Formats: sequence, structure tokens, C-alpha cells
Amino acid sequence: MGIMKSCLVFTMGTAYGVYVAQNYNVPDIKKLTNTVRVILEHIEENYRKPKKDDVV
Repeated sequence: MGIMKSCLVFTMGTAYGVYVAQNYNVPDIKKLTNTVRVILEHIEENYRKPKKDDVV
């Protein structure tokens, strides 16, 4: 009985995901995470403490 319930829940979730993706403006997660990564790298480079060798 447990595997049937799991399959039903998975199928319903997949169908719901397809419906939402087709009918609503869902953001592209891959593009969004890439943008966040680039912003975080920029912040890290600008606000990183200088290494002892780099101090003039």
C-alpha cells in the first residue's frame, strides 16, 4: 500500500509541476542561481581581507 501511495503522490506532483510551468511565469532556477553566484563572487572579491603578502 505504501508504494502505491508514493507513486500516486509523485504522479500528482509531476502533473501539478507541469501545469504550473505551462500556465505561470516560473523563473528559470538555473539562471537565477548563476546570477546569485556571480553576485556573491563579486562581493567576495571586493570585500575580502587582503593577504599579508598583498599589503603595501
